[in-house]
Amino acid sequence: MNTIDSKISVFALGGVNEIGKNMYVIQSDDDIVVIDCGSKFPDESLLGIDLIIQDVSYLKENIEKIRGLIITHGHEDHIGGIPYFLKQLKVPVYATNLTLGLIEIKLKEHGLLRETKLLMIDSESKLRLGTINATFFRTSHSIPDCLGIAFHTPQGTIVHTGDFKFDLTPVDNQSPDIHKMAELGQNGVLLLLSESTNAERPGSTPSEQLVGDHIIEAFRRAPRKIFISTFASNVHRIQQIVKAAIITNRKIALLGRSMVNVVSVAIERGYLEIPEGMIIDASEVQSMNPEKVVIICTGSQGEPMAALSRLASSNFRQVEVLPDDTVILAAGPIPGNERSISRIIDNLYQLGARVIYGSGSITGMHVSGHACQEELKLMLTLMKPKYFIPIHGEYRMLRHHSLLAESVGVKKENIFIINNGDVVDIENEEANFTRSVDSGNVFVDGLGIGDVGNIILRDRKLLSEDGMLVIVTSISKSNNQIITGPDTISRGFVYGPDAEDIINQVNESVRSTINQMQDKNKNQRVLKQNIKKSVEHLLYKRTKRRPMILPIMIDV
Repeated sequence: MNTIDSKISVFALGGVNEIGKNMYVIQSDDDIVVIDCGSKFPDESLLGIDLIIQDVSYLKENIEKIRGLIITHGHEDHIGGIPYFLKQLKVPVYATNLTLGLIEIKLKEHGLLRETKLLMIDSESKLRLGTINATFFRTSHSIPDCLGIAFHTPQGTIVHTGDFKFDLTPVDNQSPDIHKMAELGQNGVLLLLSESTNAERPGSTPSEQLVGDHIIEAFRRAPRKIFISTFASNVHRIQQIVKAAIITNRKIALLGRSMVNVVSVAIERGYLEIPEGMIIDASEVQSMNPEKVVIICTGSQGEPMAALSRLASSNFRQVEVLPDDTVILAAGPIPGNERSISRIIDNLYQLGARVIYGSGSITGMHVSGHACQEELKLMLTLMKPKYFIPIHGEYRMLRHHSLLAESVGVKKENIFIINNGDVVDIENEEANFTRSVDSGNVFVDGLGIGDVGNIILRDRKLLSEDGMLVIVTSISKSNNQIITGPDTISRGFVYGPDAEDIINQVNESVRSTINQMQDKNKNQRVLKQNIKKSVEHLLYKRTKRRPMILPIMIDV
């Protein structure tokens, strides 16, 4: 029964109008539940940034209301921000068996494992989180142990699908709980939040089972060593690689820290079956018959420090790619990574390798873990929501998903395409978007969290584009006259025959500026500003470039 005077608020702090750093919030008066806590890798414009996480200032202001953090599955864009979140907010974390294992690895690295309350859930679990009750249903994805969540609130049922597809022949025989989804729909779903990654793609996503046959065929044809690169978290894909290795009588070596960690957790927790003695150390590969070994490695997205990139540049100490070795990229490129992947493929061909790459439909080596249009429509049809919020996707994906919802009967005025921070409030079973909360990106740079802002990024961009000049001058305190210098140091700006002439002109401009101000103003700040202006004008006129200029005045 619905409580008339209650209010439910639903919003995202990450994961709408973008792919990555997923975080969604459901608030029922004084009870808050957080869903997922992912991270996102920076693009090339964010120089020096290691990771992007959510701005959780709203949650910090309401810490006493948070009843828990529920994780839908173990991908980085859903768990990568957890250590940084828990350093600020000590709340219990609910996740499935495999997902907990992957979270524990991260918490150990950050020294947070002992102080964190981790609670295991599965598709049969029922949680009471203040005035919100949560039940779960199993979904298929490219990692085991994925859940959708139904929140039973005083206003009605709110469903969050997590990432999903409808794989009816899954590798692990864990079929999606379609009957539970249908039951939720029959009982009435007030609001559905559903992922939108493949909303632009027609049809349905093929089953992971199809990849296994192609892998076996490629293994049979390979004349020498096999290198196969895939997402470390794709345990189903790794299981099929193991099956192909057994059939073709090959041993397995693992390269890449994340690959070793995920495989260890998956074996320990019963999600991956590998015969004893089949895994060998990377140091044993070179001494083995090349027809008897397969190397599973990270780096399918072209990451510069991952195993595949180092192999392609002959920079991996224990293993090397030799002519006629086979290299398989068993993963689809994430948008933006195409250039770095192409560079690796070129390098592999130069080493004489046989390379199997391209979209999954061409090679058969990859299928998506996300639902295409027909499956998204099936989810909407099963749930029959009154209101709908498309999540987890860039704006065009959210827009396509909203059109799919309209096509299966959801009223246009009941569909909300929101941005991070936009709040949909539900009162008396009526939903409205009227306000926003603080949201945005927080940058992780080394050990620093949130201490790199737009000004620092602008400076880094300027340095990367036009370099810098440091101008050091010693000035007498008594009469403001130059004692030594100016000495100009150039980094990333000029080098070669023109350097001496330009630097001499810069030094002369600095002397002239100091002499002109000698009797007018002894304020160093004003003096530095005038030096910067005169040098900037000179350099732009001469080079059409704007390097960063750092005048250093030493009082003697």
